[in-house]
Amino acid sequence: MPLEIILAAVGGFAIGVALIFLAQRLVIGRRIRSAQREAEVMLADAQTKYKEMLLEAKEEAIKVKSQEEAEVRERRAELHRHERRISQREENLDKKLEAMEQRERGLIAKEKEAEGLRAHLQDLKQKQIQQLELISRISSAEAKELLIKAVEDEIREDVSRRIREIEAQLKQEADERAREIISQAIQRCATDVVSESTVSVVPLPSDEMKGRLIGREGRNIRALENATGVDLIIDDTPEAVTISGFDPVRREIARLALEKLIRDGRIHPARIEEMVATARSEVEATIQTEGEQAAHEAGVPGLQPELIKLLGRLKYRFSYGQNVLRHSIEVAHLAGMIASDLGARVELAKKAGLLHDLGKAMDFQVEGPHAKIGADLVKQWDKSAEVASAVAEHHGEADSTSVLGFIISAADAISGGRPGARRESLEHYLKRLEALESLANSFPGVEKSYAIQAGREIRIMVKPAEIDDLEALRLTRDIVKRIEETLEYPGQIKVTVIRETRAVDYAK
Repeated sequence: MPLEIILAAVGGFAIGVALIFLAQRLVIGRRIRSAQREAEVMLADAQTKYKEMLLEAKEEAIKVKSQEEAEVRERRAELHRHERRISQREENLDKKLEAMEQRERGLIAKEKEAEGLRAHLQDLKQKQIQQLELISRISSAEAKELLIKAVEDEIREDVSRRIREIEAQLKQEADERAREIISQAIQRCATDVVSESTVSVVPLPSDEMKGRLIGREGRNIRALENATGVDLIIDDTPEAVTISGFDPVRREIARLALEKLIRDGRIHPARIEEMVATARSEVEATIQTEGEQAAHEAGVPGLQPELIKLLGRLKYRFSYGQNVLRHSIEVAHLAGMIASDLGARVELAKKAGLLHDLGKAMDFQVEGPHAKIGADLVKQWDKSAEVASAVAEHHGEADSTSVLGFIISAADAISGGRPGARRESLEHYLKRLEALESLANSFPGVEKSYAIQAGREIRIMVKPAEIDDLEALRLTRDIVKRIEETLEYPGQIKVTVIRETRAVDYAK
């Protein structure tokens, strides 16, 4: 019994398994058939879409092709239009070229005709000139030269006569007044002869000091030159050294520092810097004091501190041996006297006279003439346009000259030109006299010239057969102009032309 039951159970399980397998096979088959149908549907859809896309691509290709063909047609049409325009331009250019060639042929023909007329006129002119030469018995060149010479002589004579009349009239009116004003100013301003020197030489107790000043490998002399900005010249001169530098203030600082070092005896770079600083302080104090004293002595109060300091620096500046600070004070006095006689403003004249050479305190650091530099400084610190203008004009470098400028120029010339005011070396003095005589001898008609009065006057002997009275007047003016343009000299030079007239006859 149990076996049958087991067999029945096993048989039932096998049947169940078989039924389940058959059922799964049916389900799987059904799913496969369903998937096949879906795949067939999807394939049909894909084929449909492919056909549609292929149709759309063909349509798009046809559309693009038609657009490209349209663009090609338009470009061809545009090219045809350009070709037609180029052809038209070529035709126009050919027509213009032909017209220009015709015009050129016409111009060539007219030019030939004009040449023929010109040659004909030249022949007629030449025949007329020949007839005139036959009638007058002189050539055309000689007639032209005679006419030009006659006109030149007439004009020169008229101009010389007119100049002499004007000069005589002006001299008659101005000489007495100018002589009176200048003589009074010179008499009232009595100053000493300048005797100061521009050479900075420091004496040494012995030649051994030169080696100590130079120092080991030159360190002492380099330290002194670097600290002062000057050159220390140690040569074979016994017991002396020379200080060389363009800036006189630096040269004075170096001189004081060197004297202090020699007295102290301790010479090394640190001591040199200390002594240079002390000397610089002393020189700056001296500059301030000298500037204040100069302003007080000249009677010019109220100057700016900067101008006072620049004015004091002129104590160490010399021009032809003349101390520039003393010269400025002297010019201030002279300008005040002249302004008083002329009715000008005395206080402005004194201030301009005192400051007229202020640019010489800065001309080592600033490029340009000292008159312009001084005028710029006055404009910057004093704010006086009249004084600045007079300072700029006192050497005649400005475009125009005011009354105050003439006063300062005259006072400057008096101060620099008076006897003993300035000195120069013998070599320079002799060269100046030789240049003055050579310049006068270079003019035609001059027989001999003599420079006298230390070069302040030149007397010129002329050949009376070549130079008449009017020519002598013109020659004087030409020589004066040449001297002013080419020579450098202090003060003024008087030019005198002497023409000797001799009448010779014989008693028979």
